[in-house]
Amino acid sequence: MSSTTSTSAGLTALQVMQDAPVIPVIVLNDVAHAVPMARALVAGGVRMLEVTLRTPQALACIEAIAREVPEAVVGAGTVRSRADAQSAARAGARFAVSPGYTSAVGQACRDVGLALLPGVATGSEIMMAQEDGFTELKFFPAMQAGGPAMLKAWSGPFFDVRFCPTGGVSLQNAAEFLALPNVVCVGGSWLVPADAMAAGDWARITQLAADTVALRK
Repeated sequence: MSSTTSTSAGLTALQVMQDAPVIPVIVLNDVAHAVPMARALVAGGVRMLEVTLRTPQALACIEAIAREVPEAVVGAGTVRSRADAQSAARAGARFAVSPGYTSAVGQACRDVGLALLPGVATGSEIMMAQEDGFTELKFFPAMQAGGPAMLKAWSGPFFDVRFCPTGGVSLQNAAEFLALPNVVCVGGSWLVPADAMAAGDWARITQLAADTVALRK
């Protein structure tokens, strides 16, 4: 089954990647921030929201966004196990992003109808993900694993794979990644700075989202 085949939720990994130039990588420590942050990002033109499963509040935040911000498409990041995939789907997530790839995680996401963007950092990992039918992949950690030069090198042997580089990507270097033909979007945390979230500066987050949307090649 190809990753471009619709899941039961009707969403594909490619659709997640194509919606905006950047998928925000979001770490939420306060459920009260989830809904206003999601609305701020949507107002700036960013709808695909990756809420990482790195805090005890993450699932409750996904649930709140799914329930109260229907114009957003909320996903779960840092999905590392079948249990993570199942919990994310129950909370209302529609896609998943993993830091690495295992067949078990890939199958778990299919079982619960989550479009998956699997993480890879080596050629062997790309081949394993491809064997299971995934052709849209997250390159992570992008800068530490070779940056744009690595993606250029991969464009030959992996001509049929499209990437979302994440890890060390910023507003300053995003355009360099987005200019590559095998890059559809990037992932980054700069859209949701911790200080802006703590201060409830939602206007700043909307502006950062709008600035990011302008990067679309």
